Amino acid sequence: MEDHGYLHYALILLLATVIAVPLAKRWRLGAVLGYLGAGLLIGPSGMSLVGNSALIAQISELGIVLMLFVIGLELSPQRLWVMRRHVFGAGTLQMVLTSLALGAIAVALGLDWKAALVVGLGLAISSTAIDLQLLAERKELASPHGRLGFAILLFQDVAAIPLLALVPILGTHGDVHGSDALLSALRAVVIIALVIVGGRYLLRPMFRAAAQQTGTPEIFTATALLVVIGIGLLMELAGLSITLGAFLAGVLLADSEYRHEIEAQIDPFRGLLLGLFFVSIGMSLDLRSTLDQPRLVGLLLLALLLTKGVVMYLIARLAARLQASQALTLSALMAQGGEFAFVVFGLAAGNGLIDAAQRDLAVIVITLSMAATPLLVRLTGEIVPRTSEAKPAREFDAIDAAVPRVIIGGMGRVGQIVARVLNANHIAFTALEADAEQVEFMRRFGNTVYFGDASRLDLLRAAQADRAEIFIITTGDIDTNLRTARLLKRHFPQLKVFARARNRQHVFKLMDLGVDGIVRETFLSSLEVARNVLQALGMDADTAASRVARFRSHDEQLLAEQYLVHDDAAALLQSAQEAREELKLLFQADTDEEADAHGDIR
Repeated sequence: MEDHGYLHYALILLLATVIAVPLAKRWRLGAVLGYLGAGLLIGPSGMSLVGNSALIAQISELGIVLMLFVIGLELSPQRLWVMRRHVFGAGTLQMVLTSLALGAIAVALGLDWKAALVVGLGLAISSTAIDLQLLAERKELASPHGRLGFAILLFQDVAAIPLLALVPILGTHGDVHGSDALLSALRAVVIIALVIVGGRYLLRPMFRAAAQQTGTPEIFTATALLVVIGIGLLMELAGLSITLGAFLAGVLLADSEYRHEIEAQIDPFRGLLLGLFFVSIGMSLDLRSTLDQPRLVGLLLLALLLTKGVVMYLIARLAARLQASQALTLSALMAQGGEFAFVVFGLAAGNGLIDAAQRDLAVIVITLSMAATPLLVRLTGEIVPRTSEAKPAREFDAIDAAVPRVIIGGMGRVGQIVARVLNANHIAFTALEADAEQVEFMRRFGNTVYFGDASRLDLLRAAQADRAEIFIITTGDIDTNLRTARLLKRHFPQLKVFARARNRQHVFKLMDLGVDGIVRETFLSSLEVARNVLQALGMDADTAASRVARFRSHDEQLLAEQYLVHDDAAALLQSAQEAREELKLLFQADTDEEADAHGDIR
């Protein structure tokens, strides 16, 4: 087809995307499969509307880079250290077992041990882009299997570095000597150290200067992109992964006060380029080669998916102690080959480890496995039903109230009590409630309540969140609660946010988002019950109040300490056990002091 320039390509890509993706989501196949289908439709195996697929693939790889940067923003160095057991324990186990199993299959198919080793290692790495996108779509990044999957993917990105160095050493065309390998390793260590030290002292001043340019907000966006691409290229020059550099940049900024604004600025670019990446994968599907040897391709695809799936299931069940349903979901999610394998097998062919036909066959199998992943995940979701289905969004009420000092998100039990206190003190507020029946009920009593989901950005803007002083999140649903908090901290940083929390894990997630005030919904009432019980058992009122106050102070201190290890179940359990013994000793010391001062009254 005649080339009419980049505008022609852009028009075709956008048109295919806006048709295929909504259809895929309507049929509950997910956005990833929609992007893959769009690429297949316009690529060489389809209508051949776009010819320069290699250039599109190169541009779209920036989407993976930005995705890893955003993920790094969610992980402070302390939390990353807490995840070390999953990253290096489960990650190493997955790479070793999967590589051995797939390598053995390669030997059985006639490859020598060197080629089989490279094939096994290359296929052991899963697709970071597809897996994290699917986890985000299903809102499972924070789930136990989501955290384990992310840790293993992170280890795979790290393991990709020595794998690239190994291929030329094993290859017949390679001339890499031990001194060269040692020099490359030393250069990599130096570059990483420079990035960490330089990032610690230079990144915040850069963003502070960019944030001060209030008249040109696009400078902040440009600074964020500059940091991501600059550090990524620096790592690539050192022979390391550009995605690893982007992730490291995100981690360095995870504790920054500009974290939420950076994420908000990067997110549109990340989503667009990541979608383009999936389109390029669909375009690379060579259905003609698949149809020429369907039985061989099918058997290899089945062997890849089953081998990786079984290994992942065993690790999730036996090593990570996940539930069977969670392990099955993770197995379906990570059974595919990854985009990094394209690089590995290209390098292996260039160094004489495999021939061009074997390389092309491997690329077809990997691409098909990536395309099959959304279907496998959906099939697993049918076998393991999700506990709740998302409700379709409804239009919210028109909000014509004056600028409020306070906005309340959710008018259930907690929201109603807060509203009554504010009313009694003549403090203007706007209340938002997603339950239409609850809105009508509250309006009967003269309350000004508007229908709408407080986790929608357009509703928050209509409620004038940009001019309010305080936002109180009282919704009981944890996902909605966290989604609202994330939007508020990202788009309305001037607001002081107070939130109701269901449990300690909910508290930890709100602390991650930087919420100003967090109240556990049953904590204070439980303390009041405990105080009354102590008095009923014969303890005087002052002593009972003192004991409860001591417990509250100790528990709040414990909560702050457990926040640093809340991703590590073993460390969390040990912390709770140590705190229980410490509290017993404190209370025993109080009892001894009271006995010395007043005599033993027991």
